[in-house]
Amino acid sequence: MEKVFLKIIAEFNTSGEIKPLKIIWEDGRNFEIDKVMDIRNCASLKSGGVGTRYICRIRNKIVRIFLEDNRWFLDKC
Repeated sequence: MEKVFLKIIAEFNTSGEIKPLKIIWEDGRNFEIDKVMDIRNCASLKSGGVGTRYICRIRNKIVRIFLEDNRWFLDKC
């Protein structure tokens, strides 16, 4: 599957941790991330690549976004 790259608004804390806050699509729609449920380094088996995976809840839907080489992408389910 092809990676869908995203614009993400994120918070960097003083410990260097990154917390994604909002996803912004190319068409201007944006979605607040309600909760980050899990963060871990792993491979995206659906889209390919390795990075930090964030399992997030957005409007009661679970999405998986990855940070790989300073770029964010959506793991297509």
